[in-house]
Amino acid sequence: MDLKGRIAVVTGASRGVGKGIAIELGRAGATVYVTGRSVEPGPLPGTIHETAEEVTAAGGVGISVACDHRDDEQIAALFARVAFEQAGLDILVNNVFSAPDLAQWVYRPFWELPVHAWDQVVGLGTRAHYVASVHAVQLMSAGGLIVNVSSSGASEYQQNVVYGVGKAATDKMTADMAVDLKPRDIAVFSIWPGLVRTEFLLAAARTVDGRQVLDFPDGRMFDVSHAESPRFIGRGVAGLATDPARIERSGGIETTSGLAARYGFTDTDGSTPPVSTEIR
Repeated sequence: MDLKGRIAVVTGASRGVGKGIAIELGRAGATVYVTGRSVEPGPLPGTIHETAEEVTAAGGVGISVACDHRDDEQIAALFARVAFEQAGLDILVNNVFSAPDLAQWVYRPFWELPVHAWDQVVGLGTRAHYVASVHAVQLMSAGGLIVNVSSSGASEYQQNVVYGVGKAATDKMTADMAVDLKPRDIAVFSIWPGLVRTEFLLAAARTVDGRQVLDFPDGRMFDVSHAESPRFIGRGVAGLATDPARIERSGGIETTSGLAARYGFTDTDGSTPPVSTEIR
């Protein structure tokens, strides 16, 4: 998976899935613009600056750019900077999502949620992905790639109504973007990870008999050791980015386990995490 000379933007990469993707693109040699709001340490570990440093340490070039993806002007400024500093853009990964803010609303019926929950998911999610894609495509030439991080919540009930709507909208957006982008030979995919060992998930876990477990509202427990690392999905994105035949599948949904089988990679510990459709 050689991405030397390629330019990528990964949104929402202070921590979690975005960080894992950025590091793996860097590991393949890419220059990665890491965006997000976390510029100083907070309750959860991780900042865009720390991620950029890890991208560089992995073998790429990490560049941190503070960006609030709720602000269209900041998104436009991000891509203007990329256009000024680089000859173009090869990869956009739309990952920004306000997971910690949504934790208080998990598995609550929609009538108990504040109406602005819709804006948190569909705004700082689907809409932000759309706006970033509008700017990114104008910097891409043939062979470009857009990845939208989605979830199986698009097809089954997970978390709450607005979560499902946001993910379903993301997948439909992916499918329709592919129609517009195919003549330009730019591929676009939604990726569904399983349960991921993000900093947020680890903070929510508790220890039982020496194991870290996550409690679900319906009484189930999930052994966190069976979850994917954030870099597992990153290896899937790197696989897509180096797949010369990907345009044939553009517009589709890929799972991390499916990508692992297709491209022959494992997680950082050598395992292949089981397929999971739980919350990411």
